Amino acid sequence: MAASVAAAAGPLRRAIRRSPQWPGPSRRALSSEAPPTQAAAVRDAFLSFFRDRHGHRLVPSASVRPRGDPSLLFVNAGMNQFKPIFLGTVDPRSEMAGFRRVANSQKCVRAGGRHSDLEDVGRDLSHHTFFEMLGNWAFGGEYFKEEACSMAWELLTQVYGIPEDRLWVSYFVGDPKAGLCPDLESRDIWLSLGVPAGRVLSFGPQENFWEMGDAGPCGPCTEIHYDMAGGVGAPQLVELWNLVFMQHNREADGSLQPLPQRHVDTGMGLERLVAVLQGRRSTYDTDLFSPLLSAIHQGCGAPPYSGRVGAADEGHTDTAYRVVADHIRTLSICIADGVSPGMSGAPLVLRRILRRAVRFSTEVLRAPPGFLGSLVPVVVETLGDAYPELQRNSAKITNLVSEDEAAFLASLQRGRRIIERTLRRLGPSDVFPAEVAWSLSLSGNLGLPLDLVKLMLEEKGVQLDSAGLERLAQEEAQHRAQQAEPVQEQGLQLDVHALGELQRRGVPPTDDSPKYNYSLQPSGGYEFGTCEAQVLQLYTEDGTSVASVGEGQRCGLLLDKTNFYAEQGGQTSDRGYLVRVGQQRLFSPHPHPHPGPWVTNVFQAWRLSCMEKHTAVHLLNWALRQVLGPGTEQRGSHLNPERLRFDVATQAPLTPEQLRAVEGTVQEAVGQDEAVYMEEVALSRTAHVPGLRSLDEVYPDPVRVVSVGVPVAHALDPASQAALQTSVELCCGTHLLRTGAVGDLVIIGEHQPSKGTTRLLAVTGEQAQQAREVGQSLTQEVEAAAARLSQGSRDVAEAQRLSKDMGRLTDVVDTAVMPQWQRRGLQATLKALQRRANTAIRKLEMGQAAQKTQELLQRHSEGPLIVDTVSAESLSVLVKVVRQLCKQAPSTSVLLLSPQPLGQVLCACQVAQSPTPAFTAEAWALAVCSHMGGKAWGSRVVAQGTGSTADLEAALSTARAYALNQL
Repeated sequence: MAASVAAAAGPLRRAIRRSPQWPGPSRRALSSEAPPTQAAAVRDAFLSFFRDRHGHRLVPSASVRPRGDPSLLFVNAGMNQFKPIFLGTVDPRSEMAGFRRVANSQKCVRAGGRHSDLEDVGRDLSHHTFFEMLGNWAFGGEYFKEEACSMAWELLTQVYGIPEDRLWVSYFVGDPKAGLCPDLESRDIWLSLGVPAGRVLSFGPQENFWEMGDAGPCGPCTEIHYDMAGGVGAPQLVELWNLVFMQHNREADGSLQPLPQRHVDTGMGLERLVAVLQGRRSTYDTDLFSPLLSAIHQGCGAPPYSGRVGAADEGHTDTAYRVVADHIRTLSICIADGVSPGMSGAPLVLRRILRRAVRFSTEVLRAPPGFLGSLVPVVVETLGDAYPELQRNSAKITNLVSEDEAAFLASLQRGRRIIERTLRRLGPSDVFPAEVAWSLSLSGNLGLPLDLVKLMLEEKGVQLDSAGLERLAQEEAQHRAQQAEPVQEQGLQLDVHALGELQRRGVPPTDDSPKYNYSLQPSGGYEFGTCEAQVLQLYTEDGTSVASVGEGQRCGLLLDKTNFYAEQGGQTSDRGYLVRVGQQRLFSPHPHPHPGPWVTNVFQAWRLSCMEKHTAVHLLNWALRQVLGPGTEQRGSHLNPERLRFDVATQAPLTPEQLRAVEGTVQEAVGQDEAVYMEEVALSRTAHVPGLRSLDEVYPDPVRVVSVGVPVAHALDPASQAALQTSVELCCGTHLLRTGAVGDLVIIGEHQPSKGTTRLLAVTGEQAQQAREVGQSLTQEVEAAAARLSQGSRDVAEAQRLSKDMGRLTDVVDTAVMPQWQRRGLQATLKALQRRANTAIRKLEMGQAAQKTQELLQRHSEGPLIVDTVSAESLSVLVKVVRQLCKQAPSTSVLLLSPQPLGQVLCACQVAQSPTPAFTAEAWALAVCSHMGGKAWGSRVVAQGTGSTADLEAALSTARAYALNQL
């Protein structure tokens, strides 16, 4: 028996290592004992089992948008929301701190990042970008391996009725390199539950050691697998349930450290479980997907879904069904949770998902425009009861999907035209220019996925300049790095052990209320109070508490109180220094720090600039509501002494008129120099005040209220309606005491980082005045350029110089720090002027070409061939001469060379129009330009090129000989 198990273990290991593949589209029942069960009932049975039989608390699914976890693009596992418990950093005052045993069904997205299934979706019968993870957890040793395994076995075999002989299990074999021992405890538990030794397998860390990401909680796991074959032939195993025993934390340096407490984290995909219970060999054949597949069939008229994969799926029809069904579920869930298609991070991934769905629906299924949006109600009907946010946001989801689908289809048509136009200019051996492909891509202007661009070129037998594309990608990455906001220094963060030690010693939190201790002087300046503080503890940069540090060594220090502002509410941290009371020397921790008292001093210019920006943020928020409507919502903000950033929910970018109106509203409030009132009040007093602005976050109690022009007590009186007439917000930041010190506000930038969100960049005070001066100066330059254009140009060279000047001026306007409304107006003006300049160039070139055409016709009698030289300032003029010659002499083939400075020679040709031309213009130009060591491009009728030669007669002879030989 042992020998047979050992012999089978190798193939089984290889089978489980592979991505789970449902063996085929057969729909026969897998088990006669377990009748099919509806997905909603399967989900409810799981939750009821853990709540009613084992005392678990049911918690709702977290949003798929991670909260405060930059390591994730999306929530990709049920344990993500419980990470603070695993790390021991959970706030002891929070509801989560009381969790001991919980269960839920978590919405998960695996697209982008470490755990991504995006490219596999559609190719097989099991992968999804969105899925539901059924899970149960035990925190702080509430229970561990024995109870977790027993509960799982009980649910699968007794509640769901899965035959025991269809279940296999695996456990962690250990990893000597990492110092991890085999999990023999889990092996023995399964054997005690009656699982035969032949169905208990051991695997290494790749299969049985679970990690959330490159860093974070992790631990050995034991998995339960289902045998699709049912004892007929070799086992066909698919993973059903993963039981993870959280014992370690993967540190940033790759090492493993023990967690403060042990936890249980289990996860079972609802889609796969439902497939097993409904007797289906594919998750797409369950009632979670069948309504969608039916709606796709009805909406696009493609053949019905038949579950084919690989070569059997001719035309990729069934692949397209699976892609569209999966992706519309993901899009609906993400948009309902506040993640919209955008240009970076998770929004960019979602944009790719949407466009991938559009490609398959339109190109394979031949769906009509607006088709994807029509599927949203089906998703809502299927999942809305479990996740009500789908029902609340159904219209928003439909609109966003439909708008992006229409935009992508329009871009696709434009992209095809650009590709065709570019291909007509290429020679037979030329690669497709990387610059053009980049302009078509998600990183360029049209937003087409690069893999789609490559596919379109492959269909035409054209190779893309991959090296050039890589170079452009590197340049884009460098540009983004330069444009990104400077990364703020993280500073010292005390871990849970250090904080716990302070609590054990009874050290109270630092009193930072002195940060609000400042006043406005009669002169108009601000006086910032100092603060006397005691040093309670020294820390090294890694957070270790020490009695002293060496000279010149960076350190952290804990004070009993401070007037420094720590970053929160979007306002950056203060900077400052400490001075010993009664002395003038700065703080020095070497060799032993004197406990104090020390005087803390903020850098006043830094703080005052932050105060200006923060009050300006509140005025900007209020002005946007005045201009765009009272329903306008803030999505976030950040400010430092140089500038401020403000995100606002909008359906479309702000118009220049709206931007100017917002600035004007802020200027009016600044000009009135209104008082700014600040007061701490009970949080309950702010609950039902019309117009009061707050964000979706947890506020302390009491909470600080900032009101412009109206005392806080009056502003919070619901009967006063004052909060509807001025800026009233919950805010912990430091503010001006009167609005006049803002000086001015100019919005210098505006874009949409994602659909439905507009990001504004603004400056205040002297910087704002400078921005207005720059805007006025550039306006005068554009007016002067327009006047020069109206005067006309004497020749092509002058017209081209004016066109280049327009281009340079456009670059300056695009990048200048100036009012955004003014920039948009100048950009529109310059675009029109550039069109006029280009039109003038074309007219002058046509006139020049006509003159040269007549000169050539006089030199050449009628015949089948004209090969000659002519002076031309550009290839554009030379091509126009060739075209006019052939227009006046249709039976004549023409090739002209034009010598340029430094030995360069321009070439253009056109062959006579004939039903069966003897040769092509492209081949003719290539023969001549190759003789000159250059290159050529074009079509069968017209071509052009360049080369270098000092012997024009030899080049002309080559041109004549080639044409005569072909004729």
